[in-house]
Amino acid sequence: MKRNAFFGMLLGASLLTFGAKQANAKINYTEYTMPNGLHVILQEDHSTPIVAVSVMYHVGSKNEDPQRTGFAHFFEHLLFEGSDHIKRGEYMKFIQAAGGQLNANTTQDRTFYYEVLPSNQLELALWMESERMAHAKIDTIGVETQRKVVKEEKKQRYDNTPYGQIINVIFENAYSVYPYRWSPIGKEQYIDQASLSEFMNFYKTFYVPDNAVVVISGDFTVAQTKDLITKYFGEIPKGTKAIPRPKEVEPAQKAEKRVKFYDNIQLPGVILAYHTPQRGSDDYYAVQLLTQLLSQGKSSRFQKEIVDNQQKAVQAAAFDLGNEAPGLAVMLGIANMGIKPEDLEKSMLTEIDKVKNVGITVEEYNKLQNQAETDFIAQNQKDIGVATNLATYYTFDGNADLINTELDRYKKVTKDDIKRVANKYLTKENRLVVYYLPKSEQGEKGGDKKEAKAPAKPQSKPTGKPATKK
Repeated sequence: MKRNAFFGMLLGASLLTFGAKQANAKINYTEYTMPNGLHVILQEDHSTPIVAVSVMYHVGSKNEDPQRTGFAHFFEHLLFEGSDHIKRGEYMKFIQAAGGQLNANTTQDRTFYYEVLPSNQLELALWMESERMAHAKIDTIGVETQRKVVKEEKKQRYDNTPYGQIINVIFENAYSVYPYRWSPIGKEQYIDQASLSEFMNFYKTFYVPDNAVVVISGDFTVAQTKDLITKYFGEIPKGTKAIPRPKEVEPAQKAEKRVKFYDNIQLPGVILAYHTPQRGSDDYYAVQLLTQLLSQGKSSRFQKEIVDNQQKAVQAAAFDLGNEAPGLAVMLGIANMGIKPEDLEKSMLTEIDKVKNVGITVEEYNKLQNQAETDFIAQNQKDIGVATNLATYYTFDGNADLINTELDRYKKVTKDDIKRVANKYLTKENRLVVYYLPKSEQGEKGGDKKEAKAPAKPQSKPTGKPATKK
């Protein structure tokens, strides 16, 4: 068997479940901060000869200058160009030649890079991530190359994809002050207008050890890995620039917002978006379970009633995006053929009102708790899942041990809590309603509602899921 094929099988296995990450197993880790401010979390697990190496930088689109949106996502691409010691185009080749996989993703809150590879290649990944942090190649050739790549990605994934603008339309209209009002892909003109010195300044501001956490999960020894981290990251100097953090506070929404948006689609969509509480608060976890009640699984309320029984939608979903700052609970439905958006909206609001007025059953509550536990365990059954969660908990919450304890916060949520947060947050005054309509209907009677902002504005999905694939 060829070497890469063999390691490919191991990597595939590492994405499945193994003994060290079983349901009731506590995830043990070592955590410390280096003199230059770099935070390090090491989770040793010898289940398979695989290691996941990750670096999360606390920079996303919300840290950008409003006149230079798209920088965080642009850097996700740019920092694969190479470094002072890695030739252009060779970054991916090194990892792939070692039998590994790599990727990166950007959200409104952070940028995340990772490699999953055979454990005997740990040092290679650490060297390459240190090169990204200290010696990235930021020059005219790389910038011009990635300008083209990002524009093409925007066209393919957002401009020319049915319903590709949904998230962008939601955030551009739901926020008026806080910098969630644009999303990671940004505006092409800002990337085109930016000078090389502006890109260098962004790099020197955010890509510094005191704005990052290195997380390693898998088959390694802590003592040896500490030495390697010191070797490759210890001499990288602490940042010298103040790291911009949003100071804006989004004002409470006091009246319903309604907009129409027209796109190249066949079936209308209806989106309801409600402002939700701060991540980590008790109400945050109750809202997570509330959205789960509405749309997770075939027996969820939206699926069972709106899709199956009434057949008013071909698809219906609800989710809270889990941003670092107060975010949104989003409910959306794609109307069945011949169904008017008004009728679909009415059905969606009816299901929400049932929760607000009647609450949920014991059976539903038990199912929600089981789903929360299953999801929580599943995320931690992969080396890269553990690395991602440890990095996220540290970066957003300042508490990596939530990887062991966050499930308890879901368990504390009661049936009454779910009903209570539905009444508190899913109100008309706190609601954005978007009718996502076929372009063929533009200009028809009834088009006097405020039209959504144009799609040329920021694009990209602001969730913990990858915003781009390499």
